[in-house]
Amino acid sequence: MLTLRQLRYFEALSETLHFGQAARRLNISQPALSAQIAQLEESFGAALFERRSTGVALTPEGERVKRRVRRILAEVRDLEALTQAHGELLVGQLRIGIIASLAPYLLPGLLAELARSYPRLTVGVRENVTAALADELARGDLDCVVQALPVERKGVSTIPLCEDPFLLAVPEGSGDRISAPVSPSQLESERLILLEEGHCLRDQALDVCRIAEQRDLATLGATSLNTLMRMVAGGLGVTLVPQSAVETEARAGGIRFLPFETPVPSRHLALAFRTSSGRRSDFERLAEMIRVCLGPAEGSGHEKAGDTQAPPASI
Repeated sequence: MLTLRQLRYFEALSETLHFGQAARRLNISQPALSAQIAQLEESFGAALFERRSTGVALTPEGERVKRRVRRILAEVRDLEALTQAHGELLVGQLRIGIIASLAPYLLPGLLAELARSYPRLTVGVRENVTAALADELARGDLDCVVQALPVERKGVSTIPLCEDPFLLAVPEGSGDRISAPVSPSQLESERLILLEEGHCLRDQALDVCRIAEQRDLATLGATSLNTLMRMVAGGLGVTLVPQSAVETEARAGGIRFLPFETPVPSRHLALAFRTSSGRRSDFERLAEMIRVCLGPAEGSGHEKAGDTQAPPASI
């Protein structure tokens, strides 16, 4: 009969594709791992791995088994989380994924508040692009993901967090070339710089570009929003920045943040989790804390065009 131990060993080997690395991850000896994998292959009556001098590769049968093992172990981890809680919110382990364009601005406040309010909770954080986080959520490596809507994966539920309006970041020394509130037509003559492909913020910015019929787009190798902001400050172009990042980025100086005219472009943030997880109460509470950390969606008024230190505009 198959055992959970064998499935976990299979998972480790299928991800590392190296017996030595998988054994170290599992904190077992390599012969013990080899013996369990051999028993698993005997149960299936087929080779799941192709042994090579440099490591291993999954066979076609192994690929099919891998997909099912991931689903099974994700369910098992969800059950294990329920046994830890005993009706108490946010105890045990919680592995959170956060999109890269939000993590630096959300995490400091959120982690401090979680540590203060829920000392029995052990938090793990993964920052990445949306597609990678969605894969990790599906296979059970993450418990939930903070991302922008839409979420198009089957078996995933969401809790809305807030609307995160965009502002236009321009170099501080750009004068009054662009007036606030910004209209789409004003972007037609501007050089818009973007994050590298794979970032949802890039796709969202491109949507605005299509509205503006933008022609001059540039990707200069930036993989973080902070790097993108320094490029804007250096006069390399303009870019869209979510309101959640403005307060932090304004402290570095060199940038003006201009509100858009209505309808204001924005992204809608949500907390995504596997529908089968059984931890919705935990995620509802986490969502409440995230909303507080992100602050109100609306401010107290429009920012003056020349004031780089002011909080983001009400949009």
